[in-house]
Amino acid sequence: MSTILPAFPRLVFTVIEPLACIGGYLAPILDTSFFAASQVPTITPTPLTSTTQILALQLGNCYGLIGLIAIGVLYSTSEPKVVRNYLIACAIADVGHLWVTYIVLGYANFVDVKSWNSIAWGNIGFTFFVFVMRVGYLTGILGKNKVATGAKKIA
Repeated sequence: MSTILPAFPRLVFTVIEPLACIGGYLAPILDTSFFAASQVPTITPTPLTSTTQILALQLGNCYGLIGLIAIGVLYSTSEPKVVRNYLIACAIADVGHLWVTYIVLGYANFVDVKSWNSIAWGNIGFTFFVFVMRVGYLTGILGKNKVATGAKKIA
């Protein structure tokens, strides 16, 4: 495991986020109709078209990929540049994810926390949380990188 992350960011990025991605992967597989209909909390579910089904399942696959990449990168490197660049890329993707969600939901639904369902909490709440954690790590607010132990230097 990457030992350079401070304790709390390490917990978030190597345990909590990959587990959340497993949830994002499984949700459309277990109930595609609910997953697709729940993307917009105020819409009544309707029968899914083939296009909606495949998009929901492919989105789930993307969540699985993100979780696997997180594990692959953060558990296998102790290079600060690799970790930093990975987290910068994720932070940029978080902004895109939040922006798309905002555009589709509109301001009123985006900020109406009381009406959020589990999917909205993932799309907005969790994404915002990990974005703040990424920025906190990247700016050093959440602690400094630790020195990698047992790392072999290749000449």
